Amino acid sequence: MPTARRSGSTERPVRPRVRRDRVKVASVPAAHPYVRHLAPLHENRDVPRVVRLTDPDPRNPSRVTLSKWWPPVMLEPSWVRRHQEEFDVFHLHFGFDGHAPAQLTDLVDTLRRAGKPLVHTVHDLRSPREAERAEHDARLDVLIPAADALVTLTPGAAAEIEGRWGRQALVLPHPHVVSLTTMERMHRRRHTPDHRHRPFTVGLRVSRPRPGDDPFTLLPALIRAVRALPGAILQVDAHPDVLGPSGGRFGFDLTRHVQRAVHRVRVRVREFFSDAQLWDYLAGLDASVLPYRFGTHSSWLEACRDVGTAVVAPSCGYFGDQAPVFRFGMDDRGLDEDSLVDAVHRAYEQWPVEPISVEERIEQRQQLAAEHARIYLGVLAGERSTR
Repeated sequence: MPTARRSGSTERPVRPRVRRDRVKVASVPAAHPYVRHLAPLHENRDVPRVVRLTDPDPRNPSRVTLSKWWPPVMLEPSWVRRHQEEFDVFHLHFGFDGHAPAQLTDLVDTLRRAGKPLVHTVHDLRSPREAERAEHDARLDVLIPAADALVTLTPGAAAEIEGRWGRQALVLPHPHVVSLTTMERMHRRRHTPDHRHRPFTVGLRVSRPRPGDDPFTLLPALIRAVRALPGAILQVDAHPDVLGPSGGRFGFDLTRHVQRAVHRVRVRVREFFSDAQLWDYLAGLDASVLPYRFGTHSSWLEACRDVGTAVVAPSCGYFGDQAPVFRFGMDDRGLDEDSLVDAVHRAYEQWPVEPISVEERIEQRQQLAAEHARIYLGVLAGERSTR
């Protein structure tokens, strides 16, 4: 057997034989929409059935949960030791931001001693939740060299992974985020008179920003963009933390900008959306602006594609690789305001955009399910790199 490339690793134990018609996977987390939508909708007899363990409840790890999965109990080495007979492959997606690199090294060591291969889908090469990148880089320095197989979402991210770590990652697209039945309903709604005759609406969601978000920097250019378009409006949906009594500087900045263009800007104060409310909100926009100054990929972008809303996305990260977007210049060095105005105008000129079809999402999901099953078979057979 080959030797794993990571510190403290010894030769890998011989893995026990597993049933090739079924692979049991400890997915971290299992309840996230991305992971749930990797399951096939129709049986494929050419690949094994993938069974994913249910997330343990963080409040009571002896019980399972279908909703609250964070912080992920499966990332604890003690959980791996207790449950190693219940899964064949460990697949890490999200939820390790709160773990120090040393804790992840303990996890990797525990998996290796148990003979359990590690698959890692690299969603974030730069964490949008942390202002400095050093800690997240250190986590990736543990996980990416240790993984038996790597997956990522875009060619650009795969190239960065190969350049930084010398590892190949299989590029697989992001599955749908919105449920297929909701997608069908949203697509039918696009053809109603109320939808067709509404003003062109550009949406900016403003909650208390993460370090990777900078929505207020975008406001002057967005107001300038909609002022130049007949009938267009900018809709700003702000959380009470921003515009409520405790909004502080956030509320002041937003109010100051909006007062300059009161007839072209619609402001709504909204609590956090439920999933159903979020899909309705996105479907009510014609273009949604991603206010990221750094990041890698976006599930918000995919939800927009599902409901038929154009995406105006920054040049940082790999959003333009992920799906068709109207791109503008923005990263942690600043914003190119003219490029944002131009991106909104291009979205207006090509309005409305066609949503990705339900049939395409179904076919994509079937392919993703088959590809993941093949990855799991590969790592169980001792393969290390993806093609």
